[in-house]
Amino acid sequence: MMKNILFIIAILIFTFPINAQEASENNQPVCFIITDSRLQDLYNHAIEKSKQNLARFGKYKVLVEGAGYNNVWLETQPMGGYMYGKRDPEIARNNIEIFIDYQRSDGRFPGMISCENGSLKAHYGWFQGFYLAEPAFESWFLFGKDKKFIRKVYDSLQAFDDYLWRTRDSNKNGCLEIWCLGDAGEDNSVRLGKIPQCWPFDNPPLWNKIESMPANKRKEIIQNLFQDSIKTYLLPVESMDIMSYSYTCRDVLAKIAYESGNDREIFWRTKADEVKKALKGHLWDSDRHACYDKDNAGKVINILIHNNLRCMYFGSFNQHMADEFIRFHLMNKKEFWTPFPLPSIAVSDKMFKNEPGNDWSGQPQGLTYQRSIRALENYNHYAELTLLGKAFLGNLKKYNKFTQQYDPFTGTPNQSPDGYGPTILATLEFISRMYGIHITQNKIYWSCILTNEELQYTQRYRKTVLQMKTNKNKVNCYINGKKILSFNKGLRIITDLNGKLTGAAGIETTNVHTTIYYNHQTYKVNVMPNSTYTFNGKMNLLNNIPFYKPF
Repeated sequence: MMKNILFIIAILIFTFPINAQEASENNQPVCFIITDSRLQDLYNHAIEKSKQNLARFGKYKVLVEGAGYNNVWLETQPMGGYMYGKRDPEIARNNIEIFIDYQRSDGRFPGMISCENGSLKAHYGWFQGFYLAEPAFESWFLFGKDKKFIRKVYDSLQAFDDYLWRTRDSNKNGCLEIWCLGDAGEDNSVRLGKIPQCWPFDNPPLWNKIESMPANKRKEIIQNLFQDSIKTYLLPVESMDIMSYSYTCRDVLAKIAYESGNDREIFWRTKADEVKKALKGHLWDSDRHACYDKDNAGKVINILIHNNLRCMYFGSFNQHMADEFIRFHLMNKKEFWTPFPLPSIAVSDKMFKNEPGNDWSGQPQGLTYQRSIRALENYNHYAELTLLGKAFLGNLKKYNKFTQQYDPFTGTPNQSPDGYGPTILATLEFISRMYGIHITQNKIYWSCILTNEELQYTQRYRKTVLQMKTNKNKVNCYINGKKILSFNKGLRIITDLNGKLTGAAGIETTNVHTTIYYNHQTYKVNVMPNSTYTFNGKMNLLNNIPFYKPF
């Protein structure tokens, strides 16, 4: 009965495009309506909970991580602020600038910033990831290419990259290092053994180095940082994560140089490619189709970790490496494609632990799902992303609860409080990729998977109102109330900001025979999974990346 009522409501709602001025006056930057009542409830709950994560940090209005995590971390909040920026651009700017403003003069970023009674404190004892560079570059377009902002970003990334290579290649072999557990944000992970959670020094954590320190410093380290014998750990660890931090700095520096007419584009692109090549040379195992970190003796740490997917988020893998990791590991049901996918350590690995607390030893994390979107899109694995989104949203619809972790075999949420920001934002972003609109730089992506549901997605972007709405199998797209094109479900359409058709992409797991209606013409296309097309009067296949089914 409820389904019938929802369908009748949908017919009424989806009959006419929303008026652009009405959307603006109602101050709804994003609106999503669908006949799937459980998905609608999940979306509404995500919006409600995300607002509860807004906080005032001195002069900064920011989005905190939520669910009891009331600080901002470098691993989550620049990326999270950018994702929330489609709803509030001020949050995107502040969640990035707060870290740049507290960057040390030597280039090191704080891993965390806390706020007590309006007073901010920056913590430099660990990196806690580095998910700032690409979100900052993308946000620049959201702000209308603010020259002051992007100059600030450029200088900060150059300084951090200099810091990494000045300090984190202690043996000078060209591979950057983890010096503590918090550097890669892997709280409580067992994969590196008993190592310090933080390391607030610019000298590497080597026993002979510690012995040469002043007695008071030596005592502080032993008492505060170590619980077991200081001589038993593996540090420094040559790290795919830290190498990727440098790559993303250099990659974005090259992009900024290109967009701003800076003559350093070729320089930074060459430097970025050097890191990509070095990562592959030092840590990639071509026989095992994955990267593995190495300890301070150069010994491979034989633990299969999801951090390979993080490298894909940063773009530090080449296409072949990404394809291989997806083909042999990500889609493997005995490793990462569990009933609820993306454990931190492959479930077949002896180091895997199914711990429900804050533990990167096993259970899938909402933060990994948040990163997975860019990771897979960077390498055109759109169909695998659709499968992942279905698994993720399907499980969350069952519980309607945004926790930090989920059991990989049952999908049961852990007992952290409802309202964990990365899980919320992953939910909203997956919806935009499967049933809606997302904007990247100067392109609009209009996406609708094969579904029997009726839906409407509205996005206000600066002074423009974008809307996508379905009518049975047809998807109609509007800009400021004017219809620009239509297409059949099962496709992603790409336009410029004015609605000019520029291409398409295959987001389904099977071939989709589709029709595109544009500029009074009809274009029939057989769209393959993971294929991308360009449009110049007709659809031309640009590339077709293999789709790998779960096995």
